[in-house]
Amino acid sequence: MASQVRGLHSGAALYRKWWVPYVWLAPALVMITTFGIFPFFNTLLLSFTNAKPLGGGGNFVGFENYSRLLSDASFWQATRNSVTYAVIAVPLLVLLPLILASIVHKKIPFIGFFRSAFYTPVLASVVAVGLVWQNLLSEQGPVNTVLKNLNVISEAIPFLSNNTLILLSAIALTVWKGLGWYMIFYLAALGGVPQTLYEAAQLDGAGPIRRFVSVTIPGVRLTMLLIGIMSGIGSLRVFTEIYMLGGATGGPGGGARTLPFYIRDTALDPITGNAGYGAAVSIALFILTGALAYAAQRFGGEKES
Repeated sequence: MASQVRGLHSGAALYRKWWVPYVWLAPALVMITTFGIFPFFNTLLLSFTNAKPLGGGGNFVGFENYSRLLSDASFWQATRNSVTYAVIAVPLLVLLPLILASIVHKKIPFIGFFRSAFYTPVLASVVAVGLVWQNLLSEQGPVNTVLKNLNVISEAIPFLSNNTLILLSAIALTVWKGLGWYMIFYLAALGGVPQTLYEAAQLDGAGPIRRFVSVTIPGVRLTMLLIGIMSGIGSLRVFTEIYMLGGATGGPGGGARTLPFYIRDTALDPITGNAGYGAAVSIALFILTGALAYAAQRFGGEKES
């Protein structure tokens, strides 16, 4: 018995050693360093070189790649497209899933079926969904055919050959696919809003819209902030939707390209590509994403205070 007690004491003493927590953290530190920190600093160093995609590390060129960014019209066009994408998509991805969650949060018959139906697009791959939308929005596709038959339009709408419409179609695809995903976040958050607040507001004569604005939105405010940051970062990194709807060139003349699309074109082309310049564009995208996340946190922090 005494030996068992001594064994337990020695075991507890082992766990009090200062290095034990680091042993448990070591796998996570290795993963973060290998797949997060190292690639970032490698990209940062690469941005100061003229490395080719297939030609090794290249030579040090200082800030040449960054100064080239300032006068690169294609870079600014891709930046405008990415920012436009985020400005339109983020409010829709913050508000529409909340409205959807408020509806399916109610306990009515067959509500489980509707929740599953709204979540189904999340399970499909972006490529598969893009192919479906490509077919729907083509000039001979169902959307144009129905609009023509209803005499809403006389000529097919060029959803897939006009840069602005490609961008808007890709935003619609992103919002449609993200509704179910963010709805789950809101359903969890709505479960934490006290029902008594709704009952009190109803006794005060507040209608459904007033209760939504005065009770639901304040109750899920932090979730809205989280979804705003997540959807904002996702919108700035969008690539596949543009590729599927606008083709490999990103629309006519590359006019619908976003920043990730432009990074691929500038950094990975085996003939004309410049990996160093592509890395500089990547750092610019990183700064833009960080600025968005910081602004959202500051805005959310001020609201919270």
